[in-house]
Amino acid sequence: MKIGIVGAGKVGISLGYVLRSNGVHVVGISDVTPRALDAAREFLGIDTLYTDDNLQIVNSSDTIAIAIQDRLIGEAAQSIADKAGDLAGKLFFHTSGADSSSVLEPLKKKGAHVGSLHPLQTFPDIESAINVLPDTSIFIEGDDKARDALRFIGENLGAKVYVIAGEDKVYYHLAAVFVCNLFSALMQAGAGVMKKIDIDFEPFLPIIRATMKNIETKGPLAALTGPIVRGDDKTVSSHLEAMSDMPLHKEIYLALSKMAFQMAKERGTLDSGQADAMKRLFDNS
Repeated sequence: MKIGIVGAGKVGISLGYVLRSNGVHVVGISDVTPRALDAAREFLGIDTLYTDDNLQIVNSSDTIAIAIQDRLIGEAAQSIADKAGDLAGKLFFHTSGADSSSVLEPLKKKGAHVGSLHPLQTFPDIESAINVLPDTSIFIEGDDKARDALRFIGENLGAKVYVIAGEDKVYYHLAAVFVCNLFSALMQAGAGVMKKIDIDFEPFLPIIRATMKNIETKGPLAALTGPIVRGDDKTVSSHLEAMSDMPLHKEIYLALSKMAFQMAKERGTLDSGQADAMKRLFDNS
């Protein structure tokens, strides 16, 4: 397998680095930005092809990773298909979490196998991506031949490979946004409340770590604690009153509290009186 990478961003460079480290032949990487190629050279070594011509990568490889922004994948696929000859036998995959391999349809029409591979991970920078990839879950989808090759690639990238259907990618990515991106937004909301009493974020890190550990060992349902699971509508009411001048925080609190209410009912922690009181509180808020 000779892998070429289109896109010298955080994902493309980190994938190339980890694959090379595991003995997979990474032929080269392309990008239209010279600075991006300079960054790639720092990680991928001198024996790698660096070019601004995607077609040069395609012609030099049998497996091509398109690791660029989601909105540009279809355009890049069409451009390669327009310029390339017969692509029979080649495999193209993109690294988007939200899009299925159908976005590579122009390449499939030229005879290529197509798929997608997405590391379920957050990549703030290249070094962090390289460090966390070996412990990362890898999700793949595509045609039969694509899945076989992507499973091999995924096994040389992360901890475990999962196969999903292309039409399920939107739900997969939605779940990832909830547990990662919106989790950060939730922490920012908490930090905003702390500012009202001049407390910084640091004192809350131990309880965040403990909560994450409980979620890891017990699952989110069993890990839930707090006033809602106890049926303490008085405390919840005082929270809502305290946010009278914080409409966005109140909206976030109510939405998540309603989810916590459903969890508490599922766990059976509330008696009928507590459940009715909590429901009235949410309905009136």
